[in-house]
Order: sequence, then C-alpha cells, then structure tokens
Amino acid sequence: MKVLVVGSGGREHALLWKAAQSPRVKRLYAAPGNAGMEALAELVPWNGDVEALADWALAEGIDLTLVGPEAPLVEGIADAFQARGLLLFGPTQKAAMIEGSKAFAKGLMERYGIPTARYRVFREPLEALAYLEEVGVPVVVKDSGLAAGKGVTVAFDLHQAKQAVANILNRAEGGEVVVEEYLEGEEATVLALTDGETILPLLPSQDHKRLLDGDQGPMTGGMGAVAPYPMDEATLRRVEEEILGPLVRGLRAEGVVYRGVVYAGLMLTREGPKVLEFNARFGDPEAQALLPLLENDLVELALRVAEGRLAGTRLSWKEGAAACVVLAAPGYPESPRKGIPLHVPEPPEGVLVFHAGTRREGGRLVSAGGRVLNVVGLGRDLKEALERAYAYIPQVGFPGAVYRRDIGRRALARLST
Repeated sequence: MKVLVVGSGGREHALLWKAAQSPRVKRLYAAPGNAGMEALAELVPWNGDVEALADWALAEGIDLTLVGPEAPLVEGIADAFQARGLLLFGPTQKAAMIEGSKAFAKGLMERYGIPTARYRVFREPLEALAYLEEVGVPVVVKDSGLAAGKGVTVAFDLHQAKQAVANILNRAEGGEVVVEEYLEGEEATVLALTDGETILPLLPSQDHKRLLDGDQGPMTGGMGAVAPYPMDEATLRRVEEEILGPLVRGLRAEGVVYRGVVYAGLMLTREGPKVLEFNARFGDPEAQALLPLLENDLVELALRVAEGRLAGTRLSWKEGAAACVVLAAPGYPESPRKGIPLHVPEPPEGVLVFHAGTRREGGRLVSAGGRVLNVVGLGRDLKEALERAYAYIPQVGFPGAVYRRDIGRRALARLST
C-alpha cells in the first residue's frame, strides 16, 4: 500500500512512525512533512490546497491518507479525496464542524444533552460586553473558529475578558465569540476512533496547554502530554455513554456520518465529566504519547474506520506509560525564532524523538516553527517515562529552548492518592 500522511508537526511524525510499522505499507509519503520525517517518507511539497493534493494522490495511486491537522479537515480534504474515490482517515467538512465552529459544537451538545459549560454566542461586541458585565468573572472567552489551540482566554478579571472579546470581534473579517462559565476540576482528554457506528475510546491522556510550569503563561498548542491518565472505569464509562455516544449518534441523526478520530477535551468536575471542546483529529501532543503505547496496526485501524468496518475491533495496549515533553523555540507562541541550529543525537532505549517545526537548510537541521521537537519517554510507569524523557532533553536542547519541567505532575499526584 501507498500511504500519505498530511501535516508537518510532531503528531504527523508520530502517525508516520506508527504507519511505517505496518506490514501492509510499501511506500510512505508526507505532505509537506518535516526534516524528521525524511528518513521514513518521501516529502511532497504542499501549499495547503486540498483539491490539488487530492489530484496528486489520485495520480500517484495513494491507497490511504491519514490527516493530522484540523485546518485541511475543516477545509474539506476528506470530501475532495472521497470525490475522487480515494480512502481518507478523517471526517468530512460537515463532521469537522465540531472543531471548526465552537458555536456549532455547543449547539450540538445542547441539542443532545451532552454535559458542558453554560454558554452564549455573540457576533456583536456591545452585546458580548454587556453580557460580561452581567455574569462577571471568572469566565471563559473562546474564538468560535480555528485558532491553533490559542483562541481561549480564561479570564479572572473583567478587563481581560473584555479585551479577549474585542480581539475576536473587532477583526476586519468579523468573528464569533463563545462566552461560557468557568468550570473547576481536572482537565483530561479522551480520544476515540469511530466509523459513525462503533466507538472505540483510546487510553485517557492529559495535555498541558500553558507555556510555563505551574500552568502559567499563555495558552499554546500543547507543551506536553502523558498517557494513560489515571481515570477510573466509572468516569470513562460516563464519557462513552454521556459524551461520545450522543455526539456520534446526534451527528448521524442530522445526516452526518462521522468517520475518524473524535477528541473530547474534558473537565472532570464534581458533577462528572463535562466537555470543554471537541476536536476532529488526534491531539498534538497527546498522539505522541498514545501511539507508542498502541499495539494495533494503525493502518489497519484507519482502513476499518474509513470503510465503516470498525465493529468487532479490539484495541490492545502495551503495559506502562508514555510522557511527551515539547521543546519550543524562544518567543513561542507569539513570535518564535526560526533558523536555530539543532543537534538531535540518537536517543537511548525507551526514548523517542518526534520532529515538529524542523527543516534542512544547507545540509543543517534548523528550527522552522514554534514547537520544534517532542521528546517521548516510555517506561513501566509514568515516573520512569518522565525520568527517561527529562534525562535525554539536555542532549537535544538548543539555545533558548522553552520547555516545561513539570509535565505529568498532576497525573503523578493523582496516582499517589
């Protein structure tokens, strides 16, 4: 089989690495890929045009395409490939609206009784500002559209909340803002594979969205992740029955068959799990922690999802845990420095390195984005996985590298109680 992976980040490198282990794969491609993916795949130049990529895939005889990032899904890459009779692992444009529009997702949750924070949607700044005066703080302000994981402001003072609303609604192209109640609890992620009928949850995981230790600093696309996150069976069952099931069935009732990965970003509150956000793809960096623990053939799973044959499939997981630590460029997330020389020595056993923002420049490896490298530690337990990741980081660090030193802290605390 010829398999194409779409994207250029750490998540896509992890997908490619996992796909390369499948005996079904004869040739791998990545569009546009990164420097770390060169060893596994042929890199295909791509400017983001989904129709052009679908034409190329048809001409090249691509048998299966795995899509990493949200933007091409929301732009309709699945529809473009399906129109040409090509198999693609990822939801259609309509299905991807669960991520493409937070307002749409909140409405869907309301219609099908999926537990989430109370909310209002606004397009007019004055209405939104008046509502903020009414409800006060703390409050959460979200850009309804795609914002690369950086469109959420958790405001603890009214000025900050109003500024966040103004930033979204005063753009020249207009905008839509979701204002919702602040939920207290522990954040966790449950990803699931679905073909629109069968739903297979993956191991629970936990992302670390803030830039700095102690959950300080600005929101990012994610600075690290651990898996499995310690979630009890009863809670996981509630996520399946009260959140994932109603979402997939609700979409189907509205004529939308969801095939791909559903990402449920959750707050584990005293009342139970509530949805913070839905995404239409693997999390980044959650995928980098989850995929090394998955024993199943990823390509076989993706085929079953894309062809609607997931019924009867069982997921198998390795014993132990994984921890991913993201190394970001100085200046991330606002204005990351590019072109920093990188040195990535061969990692020891129990450590993987997935490239994100990297490229070759005159034969040298240099940084090319905000999140540059992902160091994944694998261990018998989370403590060992974290120790392995952090022991390797000094060898691979680069001048001004930004990374958190407390990844997994909350999960370890939960395990010790």
